Amino acid sequence: MTVEPMGDWRRTHYSVDVTPDKSGESVILMGWVQDIRDLGGITFIILEDIKGKVQITVPRDKVNPSLLSKVESLQRQFCIGVKGKIKKMPKAPGGAEVIPEEIKILNVAKHPLPLDLTGKTPAKIDVRLDARPLDLKRSVNRAIFKIQQVTLESIRSFLSERGFIEVHTPKIIASATEGGTELFPVAYFGREAFLAQSPQLYKEELTIAFEKVYEIATFFRAEESHTRRHLSEFVSIDIEAAFSTQEDVMKILEELIRFVCKSVSEKCVKELEVLNHKVEVPSLPFKRLTYTEVIEELADLGFNIPWGEDISTPAFRKLGEVHKGFYFITDWPREAKAFYLMPKSDDPKVCEAFDLMWSWIELASGGTRIHLKDLLIERLKEKGLHPESFQYHLKAFDYGMPPHAGWAIGLARLMMVLTGRSNIREVVLFPRDRFRLTP
Repeated sequence: MTVEPMGDWRRTHYSVDVTPDKSGESVILMGWVQDIRDLGGITFIILEDIKGKVQITVPRDKVNPSLLSKVESLQRQFCIGVKGKIKKMPKAPGGAEVIPEEIKILNVAKHPLPLDLTGKTPAKIDVRLDARPLDLKRSVNRAIFKIQQVTLESIRSFLSERGFIEVHTPKIIASATEGGTELFPVAYFGREAFLAQSPQLYKEELTIAFEKVYEIATFFRAEESHTRRHLSEFVSIDIEAAFSTQEDVMKILEELIRFVCKSVSEKCVKELEVLNHKVEVPSLPFKRLTYTEVIEELADLGFNIPWGEDISTPAFRKLGEVHKGFYFITDWPREAKAFYLMPKSDDPKVCEAFDLMWSWIELASGGTRIHLKDLLIERLKEKGLHPESFQYHLKAFDYGMPPHAGWAIGLARLMMVLTGRSNIREVVLFPRDRFRLTP
């Protein structure tokens, strides 16, 4: 089969532009064959583009043989261009169709296709991810990533209006950001380096120059976990604000979440309908529970967790049955959190740290940071970390480090909430985990 070049053809209209009031207008459409129906004397081609679908109607006795030959060779997912005229047709989708004068086959698709794009034959997640570019054409996936676009636009707008500057920190680093072994090593000109787990130390340092910063970027964590909410490569939304405390940035976070939910509910009506999901706009302030209160509540629910220990997933699930929607867990045990979080002055066993939960899923974490060099060195040693490995970060504390606080949200987990998906891989274009490195 001959594949043709576009030549001087350029799209003049999208599918949504084919309307009854434009009857008689000439158009050039570009897209993919979504379906073909041959009724003998007439053939209907459903052409799909990024904005929707349009009917191309081919009356066999009124078109030239060369065009008819091309129509007969078409299959689903062929990429084509159509030059023709709009015709008002009440029975057609949108009340209008296009009668073609010329069709160009711009590329072909190999059959059988690995997926049924209509969704009538469901496919397992791994099969879909193996053919991800094709899978992303499904209407549910397009809806998910349109909502993601609105989410990111809303986040940037919200933070920029509040004086935050967007920054981009290094992703190749010399030592662990937060300690631990969850690092991917990389060869770096004869030395060992690592992929960044977070922008934490850099964003703290940047408060000296810019006071309020945010970053939306990809980070990496070599976790052994293989669950529906863990990935090895993820997008994090981080902020850091000078002259702020835990409570200050919690307020920013809950206001941001409310702003995003409102934006998505108002701007993504069609997409939410496709997903059969509703985004509730939460009221403020979010409920605040201390770690100690949560431990006591879980004991009443049958989970006896010693104070200071991590809360297990089954315990969180039970907690999510009691506390619907968004809520904070604050005042975590000092030893359960990272070295850079500020111990509480009235109870040194506890630090000024919080997690933002939605039902049983942790969406964000943050808190007040240590801005005093000697205390930070002390905490590094307590965590079994070597201060000399953090010498460049510690230097910043000689330059007048301000009191500061911040948080980080996992974008994919937030998208699970906003789209009603239960598997984090559904809301990432090309997910990476322990077992998946392709496509």
